[in-house]
Amino acid sequence: MQKIQLRLLKYILFMLISFFFLTGAANPLNPALDWMTGLPREPIHIKEWPGKKKVAVCFILFVEDWGQGQGPSLRNDLIKRTPDFVNESFRQYAIKIGVPRVGRIFNEEKVPLSIALNAQYPEKHPDVWQVFRSSVPHAPIIAHGINNSTDMLPLTQGIAAQTSYIQQTLNRIEKSTGVKSQGWSSPSVYANAQTFSASRTAGVSYSLDAMDSDTLSRLKTQFGDLILIPYPTTTVDMGQYFQRLQQPQQLAQLWIDYVTGLVNEAESHPERDATVIAIGIHPFVIGTPDGALALRQVLQHFKKQHLVWVTDVQAIVNVVNAS
Repeated sequence: MQKIQLRLLKYILFMLISFFFLTGAANPLNPALDWMTGLPREPIHIKEWPGKKKVAVCFILFVEDWGQGQGPSLRNDLIKRTPDFVNESFRQYAIKIGVPRVGRIFNEEKVPLSIALNAQYPEKHPDVWQVFRSSVPHAPIIAHGINNSTDMLPLTQGIAAQTSYIQQTLNRIEKSTGVKSQGWSSPSVYANAQTFSASRTAGVSYSLDAMDSDTLSRLKTQFGDLILIPYPTTTVDMGQYFQRLQQPQQLAQLWIDYVTGLVNEAESHPERDATVIAIGIHPFVIGTPDGALALRQVLQHFKKQHLVWVTDVQAIVNVVNAS
């Protein structure tokens, strides 16, 4: 009991100090403080990646479970139908066919892949999961919540509830996959300021919830440092596809242009830190035959870029730990 009370007191003291800095006792625009959490945040200086590369690219496949009547809809004009076979079929195609197809592409192209996984997916779709996992057996798994619709982070219940939810997610993923995940990505990209500390408390060492940078940084929580791997909203296929009506070939050009822009900057300013981008891909978009074709073209293009390192999130963390 005394250990629990001492841990709680340390956390309260740490949050009071953070609040003190945020509310004007120090410069509220202090770049050393993270704009969202108020916690100290510092850059991680990586001058180059292995092989003298300057731009690291990680593709993150979001392997998610939504539940019947939940999830993205291709035809919003049909969602009031009961049953809504059109949109349910759209989602099921992605879950059962799109996920394995993406795995095969990365296997055939011999390019690393990272997996953001809902804990319910391998539990509800064990056969599909086994097929997919066999094609990318070494892909690191990033915990991505219980599911992506009805069992989300308890954002209004405090840090202890979030920590418990994240720990439950980690435990369920480890039970069904045998992997003890070291990374976190909040389901439906819905976190708050407490999520970062909660994920670190649960044992996570890196997070994709930071979406505001081209370079690595370190968030200093009371329970230890949390590596922030940039996951920019601009390059996530799902938002571009559903909200801006971008088709796979347009997404392919977006990814190529985005990464080429970073390469050009690295060539013009070699003294700057090496950059990193985590590109979020979803089987609804890139797991279709046309999506797969566009994805394969992008992978082949990046493999030819002399300053681009196509890798996975664990390799990024390993570089940080070795530096």
